[in-house]
Amino acid sequence: MIYDISQTTICHYATKVTHARHVLRLTPINRHGQRVQVFSLHIEPEPVGRRDGADFFGNRLTWIVLESPHDRLTVRVSARVGVEALIQPAAFATPAWETVRDNAFSTSDITPMSPAQFLYPSRMVSLDPDIRDYTQASFAPGRAVLDGGIELMRRIKADLHYEIGATTVTTTAPMSFALRRGVCQDFAHIMISGLRGIGLPAAYVSGYLRSVPRQGETRLQGTDAMHAWVMLWCGSDTGWIGFDPTNNMLASDQHVVLAIGRDYADVAPMDGVILASGKQRIDVSVNVKPTS
Repeated sequence: MIYDISQTTICHYATKVTHARHVLRLTPINRHGQRVQVFSLHIEPEPVGRRDGADFFGNRLTWIVLESPHDRLTVRVSARVGVEALIQPAAFATPAWETVRDNAFSTSDITPMSPAQFLYPSRMVSLDPDIRDYTQASFAPGRAVLDGGIELMRRIKADLHYEIGATTVTTTAPMSFALRRGVCQDFAHIMISGLRGIGLPAAYVSGYLRSVPRQGETRLQGTDAMHAWVMLWCGSDTGWIGFDPTNNMLASDQHVVLAIGRDYADVAPMDGVILASGKQRIDVSVNVKPTS
């Protein structure tokens, strides 16, 4: 599947910003099953400095410096990305979750996508005991890791209510779990907290969903905006499998990966500092259109 992706992010400021430095994570990455064919990034006002690079996990970063006074920052992304429909293993054919846990903790691999990088608490994901106990109910002794992950994903979807505005970008997993509501970021953080709480490596993924559903399918929650889901390491033979708890589905060719990290703080689409006062508002629009 080939998608044409457009995203517009507009930051509105109450007063003029006289100086700003930002880091943008808005370039889709090349990875197994995904290839970026064309990409452009347009920024207004024009930065006086711009540098492109990558972070530890291989995510594409753009650093910009703005020195002309402005009360609005507009970032437009255009990309064409090819995504393959990967064949997922049979759930019962994957190793027992205890085996995956033990192998993850015993690995000597410290490369970016090693399971060792995704076992421990991170800036926005603590190992909450209530979420751990909730997760443990899906992982009986000896249960296949993928089978347990699918059940956990299903339960999160059933037990949590998707509600825009119920949480903010800074809401922690224990807070949204106690509320039993939130958006895709909250669903992902809760699932990651629970999996890490029982010793399973789990990563945070930011990206996009196909905007227009396939014929006969329902519209996915999280379309026309940035989306978030989870990757669970299911052993060295199976590798990483994507789980979308917001939609109760395994990640597929309807998901386009933008960045991968330990939690939202690693993959936030825009970070930085500004010299200004007053409030600000961010508007984001996304369209992910199949080319045929």
